[in-house]
Amino acid sequence: MLAVAILLAVVSSIWNPPSKAYLEYIDFRVLGILFSLMLVMAGLQENGVFHKLGRKLVERCTNTRKLGFVLVFLCFFSSMLLTNDVALITFVPFAILTLQMTGKEKLLIPIVTAQTIGANLGSMLTPMGNPQNLYLYGLSNMSFIDFLCLMLPYTLVAGFVLLLFVLVQKKENLLLNVEMDEEAKEQETGNKRQVIIYFILFGVCISSVLRIVEWYVVLGIVILFILILDWRILKKADYCLLFTFIGFFVFIGNIGAISSIHDMLLHVLNGKEILIAINASQIISNVPAAILLSGFTNNYEALIIGTNLGGLGTLIASMASLISYKQLVNVIPEHKGKYLLYFTAANVIFLGILLMV
Repeated sequence: MLAVAILLAVVSSIWNPPSKAYLEYIDFRVLGILFSLMLVMAGLQENGVFHKLGRKLVERCTNTRKLGFVLVFLCFFSSMLLTNDVALITFVPFAILTLQMTGKEKLLIPIVTAQTIGANLGSMLTPMGNPQNLYLYGLSNMSFIDFLCLMLPYTLVAGFVLLLFVLVQKKENLLLNVEMDEEAKEQETGNKRQVIIYFILFGVCISSVLRIVEWYVVLGIVILFILILDWRILKKADYCLLFTFIGFFVFIGNIGAISSIHDMLLHVLNGKEILIAINASQIISNVPAAILLSGFTNNYEALIIGTNLGGLGTLIASMASLISYKQLVNVIPEHKGKYLLYFTAANVIFLGILLMV
């Protein structure tokens, strides 16, 4: 996606040569808030906060149904605040380890599939749940409450269907060894003082999302504290995603300056934003689709719905889904075809249900 974004930006500059206007194309507010959230989440993850939470919940499970519920809904609810990427990076390896240690490897494919769907659908509820939401939320100027109300019906239906998925799984007794995470507990040796500071910084980031504090003030505060606490956290941010945003911003600005192409795309999108956003997401994933399509329609509510639902479907419809795929294939490479088939079928079912909503 980064290579495509850069290529599109460079090629489109042939018709609209670089100038100071390029700076106006870039939404620095979105980039600043996204970068701040990335750093704070990396700091919390480095201190083992999420892993420890997951272990404490799993230790209370007495059967496979309860275990599935915890593993799936950890991703569903945590993605609303931590983003879908962070939820999957944290809890999919944790789920794989848990299922292996309890001898329930047969549940790997259905549970990891449900975790991935749960993270992608839980994250659609809030502006900070995923990058395209943060971008479209800022662009639309809608209130935080309006955003929640827009996506709440889809999130409730998604949560209900996920619950049914867990309930139909065969119930088997489970004796969890509380020492099973001995190796993983090394990830939980965090600094309590740092954890408190990172939670405060997360609150500061949310104030920027809610437009209470200017984004550049928040970015400055976050970077200052990161430098004081642990400068290595700066390496953990997803710079590829940030530069992908910049590349698409430049491309949209350049295309928008060509009136004939701009008018044609406006006509094509008019009234079909949701379906086009879903279809575009299947090919280029939902974050680039949101950035590209936003340049040619003001119906941001439809784009928010379309790009969130568009995260279901193909493996690349949401780039976060690749995180689960890579983690699982490393463990059971001989079943990657089976996983892709199961994953795609489950995604199509969820997409069909939510489209009916």
